[in-house]
Amino acid sequence: MEVTLYNKQGKPVAYLANDTGTIYLWDGTPAAYLYEDQIYGWNGRQLGGFVNGTVFDIYGLRAGFIKSKSPLVTDLEPPKTMKQMKGAKKVKQPPVVKPVMCYGYSTQLLEALLAEGKTA
Repeated sequence: MEVTLYNKQGKPVAYLANDTGTIYLWDGTPAAYLYEDQIYGWNGRQLGGFVNGTVFDIYGLRAGFIKSKSPLVTDLEPPKTMKQMKGAKKVKQPPVVKPVMCYGYSTQLLEALLAEGKTA
């Protein structure tokens, strides 16, 4: 089962493969994965958190949502491209101090935040 992630503008930009915890960008690129309630990039960098259907950046600001948690109308999902192969995960960085999650919005779009986790 896959769950679509929408950015703060209501656009579908990524999806979570619930069976593996992998987060793919809409173009099929594996960019991140869930570890408990934290999001880590394939490059090992901690990108933020995923709490109750909301994606937070490392500062505790909202960057994305699942459809049922989106505060605005979401766009229709375009067709997904085929998933690309996942490379080896890099060693996770030590977790940052967990911020207080708030209702403010991140200055960064969800797709940019997740793209920071891609390996080169």
